[in-house]
Amino acid sequence: MPTYDYRCAACGHDLEVFQSINDPVLKKCPKCKKSKLERLIGPGAGILFKGGGFYQTDYRSENYKKGETAEKASSEPAAKAAASKDAAPVKDAKEKPDAAKPDRAAKPGKAAEKKPD
Repeated sequence: MPTYDYRCAACGHDLEVFQSINDPVLKKCPKCKKSKLERLIGPGAGILFKGGGFYQTDYRSENYKKGETAEKASSEPAAKAAASKDAAPVKDAKEKPDAAKPDRAAKPGKAAEKKPD
């Protein structure tokens, strides 16, 4: 249930009332007993985080960050060694004499067939 702010137009008395949304608006001032009470438009309810909130669970702890940087530092030399192994010189295709190209003169289906004379 929300808290509503009221101010009396006659005596200037301010008060807060904890009431349901369905309750009628108060009209009578409890201090001067005149029917000049007005409900004020407030800034809204404040947000109250209880328990372990998002600010604790959604961000990584300092220990996790330190462990992550240590892990990256230890894996960098291994990654550089693996990269040097993968970077072995590749032989150019021009060095291989027609081994990669199939012979166009010898077609497998047509070479086996002989035409009668």
